[in-house]
Amino acid sequence: MDWLCCFNSSQYGGGRSSSASGKGKSHEGIMRFGFSLVKGKASHPMEDYHVAKFMQIQGHELGLFAIYDGHLGDSVPAYLQKHLFANILKEEEFWVDPRRAISKAYDKTDQAILSRAADLGRGGSTAVTAILINGKSLWVANVGDSRAVLSSRGQATQMTTDHEPNTERGSIENRGGFVSNMPGDVPRVNGQLAVSRAFGDKSLKSHLRSDPDIQNAKVDGNTDVLVLASDGLWKVMTNQEAVDIAKRFKDPQKAAKQLTTEAVKRDSKDDISCVVVRFRG
Repeated sequence: MDWLCCFNSSQYGGGRSSSASGKGKSHEGIMRFGFSLVKGKASHPMEDYHVAKFMQIQGHELGLFAIYDGHLGDSVPAYLQKHLFANILKEEEFWVDPRRAISKAYDKTDQAILSRAADLGRGGSTAVTAILINGKSLWVANVGDSRAVLSSRGQATQMTTDHEPNTERGSIENRGGFVSNMPGDVPRVNGQLAVSRAFGDKSLKSHLRSDPDIQNAKVDGNTDVLVLASDGLWKVMTNQEAVDIAKRFKDPQKAAKQLTTEAVKRDSKDDISCVVVRFRG
């Protein structure tokens, strides 16, 4: 396990993608998280990365949670793991306008990735990020099909938008691209990419978007758990099923492990990564 809890030069990292599982808790110990990552059945190395940590900054406690699901290599998700949260928190307006700060940081980070394509390669990554401010305000953003689901009184609410080629066909075609629908395959941008928004992917960027959808929720006494996961989980499990499984375990690390185990049982072949945040009890 390689997760960080302290304020240091690599403070926004969440551990190498090969970390199998781990856990941590907030300063007061009321909120806890766990994570689990399982390599898929493909021959390439693991391409899912995560962040899961609490940190103190400027008199505030922040919970930082993320899943980055890479494709065509792991360079872009590794870059996101190291830089995306740092870039968000560097935005001066973060404390007064988190939505604008998140949007600007996503764009700046994508531009930085594209400018480093010679080093990072031609691949890309999804992202789902969740920032919990003082245990009360939750800001969730995403590009691609990694998903965040929030439970209140046991009822699952999807906090993200799955950015799929068929649902954003108009945007892709307006940019000069096309969506393929080959028999036996998922829809793909220009016959290649199965998501319509992503970081990186320089060769497809003129036909892709990288702006995030952003949602805010207040955390109160009814808020149970938050589940972040890559599509390796969501391909075989509904939002409500994931919440029901997560709520069965008081230990969020055990909950995350059970979710990835269940996804493997259901024959998910993709990399599977999952973060579970339990808000109390």
